Amino acid sequence: GRYVEPLITLAWIAGATDRIGLGTGVLILPYRGALMTAKQVASLQELSGGRVLLGVGIGWMDAEFRALGLDRRRRGSISDRTLQIFNSCFDSDEVELNGQRFLFKPRPNKPPVLVGGRAPQALQRAALFGDGWIPMGLEPESVPELRGLYLEYCERAGRAAGSITIMGGLPLADVSRSRARLDAYREVGIERFVCGIRYQTVDDYEQQIAMLHNLITSLHADFGSKYSLAFGSYTASTATLPSLAAFPVG
Repeated sequence: GRYVEPLITLAWIAGATDRIGLGTGVLILPYRGALMTAKQVASLQELSGGRVLLGVGIGWMDAEFRALGLDRRRRGSISDRTLQIFNSCFDSDEVELNGQRFLFKPRPNKPPVLVGGRAPQALQRAALFGDGWIPMGLEPESVPELRGLYLEYCERAGRAAGSITIMGGLPLADVSRSRARLDAYREVGIERFVCGIRYQTVDDYEQQIAMLHNLITSLHADFGSKYSLAFGSYTASTATLPSLAAFPVG
């Protein structure tokens, strides 16, 4: 595919907008240096006025790990360490890493960190280091059991539970079916749905944006601002419950 780097894309979007949320769905942590990524995210959060929503993942594709010279078997431990460093940077102006103390400024409010991936490992990671879980393609009927597991892990970790955000598709050409699917997620307590769209041309993209807009307009008529429209790069047009964000995939 033809994919652009997500943090650079979001910086470009931030410079052209004032209100839209800026999300990643998801940023692959083992591919990136922990401290540099923390600095990039903090810079984006600072310059955008606090609009970042950071979805993160550990990766899965063998070819990508080989291309980067990384051991795929260590992706979980690398990601955990990256999240620990990330949280430390946003907790204090002064940080110590590799025996070196340094100032981490600017230090804006930490963006919410949503951990992607499958249960149970991703739920454990979200409970220990994140502010929520962002699975892909989770069906509504699976949510209650996995939410219960997530709450259990958070209790063990002594941390407050965050939200669950679902990434998936919608039958945008059929407003009634799309609304029914969103209603099913809303009924099981899902607060945000990231609607991925696939396209080959700009015309395809604009057509799907128009369909997504029609869906959101329909929802606004019944529920007001609880339903919002968002857009971004890749398959990143997103309908959200209740917030507004753009989610490039990285």
